[in-house]
Amino acid sequence: MKAVSFDRFGEPADVLEVRDVPTPEPSEGSVLVRMLASPINPSDLMTVRGTYALKPELPATPGYEGVGIVESSNAGLYGKFLSGKRVAVLNGSGGNWAEYATVPAKRAVPIPTDLPLAQAAMFFVNPATAYVMSRQVLGVSQGEWLLQSAAGSSLGRMIIALGKHYGFRTLNVVRRDEQAEELRELGGDAVIVFDGAHDDPDGFPEQAVAAVDGKPVRFAIDPVGGATGTALLKALGDGGRLLAYGTLAGEPISVNARDLLTHGSKVEGFWLARWMESQSLWGRLSVIRKVSKLLGEGIIQSDVGQSFSMTEIREAVKKSEERGRGGKAWLKFGE
Repeated sequence: MKAVSFDRFGEPADVLEVRDVPTPEPSEGSVLVRMLASPINPSDLMTVRGTYALKPELPATPGYEGVGIVESSNAGLYGKFLSGKRVAVLNGSGGNWAEYATVPAKRAVPIPTDLPLAQAAMFFVNPATAYVMSRQVLGVSQGEWLLQSAAGSSLGRMIIALGKHYGFRTLNVVRRDEQAEELRELGGDAVIVFDGAHDDPDGFPEQAVAAVDGKPVRFAIDPVGGATGTALLKALGDGGRLLAYGTLAGEPISVNARDLLTHGSKVEGFWLARWMESQSLWGRLSVIRKVSKLLGEGIIQSDVGQSFSMTEIREAVKKSEERGRGGKAWLKFGE
């Protein structure tokens, strides 16, 4: 079979190649998936550069999420149930940028056949993560505030849409003024411009209090870390919880024990693959049904950009990091 591969860490456009590799066999508890499509996410490119939390053994094939058809199984009754079905795949070890991939059966979930291919391929990293963090993990109630950084991202926009749908309010942090106006038009309840590269985290809580008219902020989500994550943590009220789900800044959040002691705040890590694996089969299927319904009704949508074949991988990764690219670039392997 053919797969996108790299044998050294570096710039994706320089090190990624399409190679002929053996078709994998599913190990115990896994299924073999004929891949149809997979998006190009920041985590994929960080992995190729060697800057992601997980470093694969080389040579390796990228691709953490995607959609495909289960061709064979080594996973008992659940594997038989999945055989022949179209599944969204969350492959914690990568490997989805290929004609075939193996994945633990717990991380392959059947999805509606009427969900468009690109939306199905992008099911997990943004839509499911946004839903699970806000509704399942934090359980933000109607009228409460959810503080989020990187609010202009695809996931950040989904959080705004979920807030409008479920009735919680969003306090959105962006780095540029033009992003702020755009998010207000989308329905963000309040927006703060803060750039962790040069703004002081100690001044952020005052901005947050002013933005929400003194109301308590008990929930926050942050994919950035560094000064931005530190600022969000400082702004939380009593009993606040911060979910850290990324490390875009490449720097740690600075935690002052006094802040934790005074407010009873908590900092928690969130990784969707691990969370999904911890759920029962029915729990996973329930999440899939709910997210599928949100996508089907247009309440949330992935911002789909240009599709590429495997042989166009270098053009694809360049496109994926262009500003104003008009949606997420993705790889298409078959029908």
